[in-house]
Amino acid sequence: MRKFNFSAGPSMLPLKVLERVQAGLIDYDGTGMSVMEMSHRSKPYEAINAEAESLLRKLMAIPDNYDVIFVQGGGSTQFEAVPLNLAHNSTCTKGDYIVTGNFANKAYKEALKYGDMRLVASSKEDGYTYIPATTRSDFREDADYVHICYNNTIYGTRYTCPPDTGDVPLVADMSSIILSQKVDVSKFGVIYAGAQKNVGPAGVTIVIVRKDLEDKASPLCPTMLKWKTQIDAKSLYNTPPCFSIYVAMEVFRYLDEIGGVDAIQKINEEKAAMLYDYIDSSKLYSNPVKKEFRSMMNVPFFTPSPELDAKFIAESADYGIVSIKGHKLAGGMRASIYNAMPVEGVKALIEFMKKFEKENA
Repeated sequence: MRKFNFSAGPSMLPLKVLERVQAGLIDYDGTGMSVMEMSHRSKPYEAINAEAESLLRKLMAIPDNYDVIFVQGGGSTQFEAVPLNLAHNSTCTKGDYIVTGNFANKAYKEALKYGDMRLVASSKEDGYTYIPATTRSDFREDADYVHICYNNTIYGTRYTCPPDTGDVPLVADMSSIILSQKVDVSKFGVIYAGAQKNVGPAGVTIVIVRKDLEDKASPLCPTMLKWKTQIDAKSLYNTPPCFSIYVAMEVFRYLDEIGGVDAIQKINEEKAAMLYDYIDSSKLYSNPVKKEFRSMMNVPFFTPSPELDAKFIAESADYGIVSIKGHKLAGGMRASIYNAMPVEGVKALIEFMKKFEKENA
């Protein structure tokens, strides 16, 4: 029996995708081998790589003046790749940061090694329960970029629209929100996202770069962190995470078949509304995030005590609900309801929450 996996990542994958991958695991598309075995220089793999990019462009409506690459290292590697690639060819980058959670803070701290980094705004003092308001005048006009984390996995907040940074390129970590809702790519200079939440298994990171920003790397930037290296090689400079990219391609196919991002966004809005509505009506559970900033992907919630939280987590496993424990920095519970989490999974969680509340209120 498959479980309802509420993990923040690696997360659930669509069952149809898993079945397709299973069917072709030994012999992919008549090649007589698995994707895990084939050369990244072979025509079958080059076709996978090209289709993955083509489908992602379609799903996100990525304009022609942007390049798309699939790289290794996870989203966290981009914390350093960003300042190194956007240095305007100098050894000192100037970046403005908005810190709205743990990963936004990690990105800021990593960047401090590479130049003049400025903390523009933070919601740390209120437990990262909101997105701080900014205006164009808050950012330095000569900054090389502004960095944000669009959705905060641990604390359950998200941007509802990107900040206005004027002519300064906006860089966004979209690891936990990519493909879950429509995004106007043209409002960003760079978008990056680790795969293991909405895209596929861990191992591949998507980077979307506006073409005019591709030749600004610091001379200190390592070859393997330089976006232009992979852009020029169509993501095939070195051996890529072939299997992760292949599964991502199957996820893109699946999303395209069900109606694209528009369709999955409606499902995600339904799931999130159901869960938040129940939490708000409950006398046992609470969500600390200010309503206008609530994430559609990651829903933290709490009972009145850590002891009751622990009891909830332990008992939920008997009902097929797994990985519901909140991050160690936040405590409580966290339901990550990414694209592949079916509506039935959220309904099952709510039913268990009702039962637990009745028995423990």
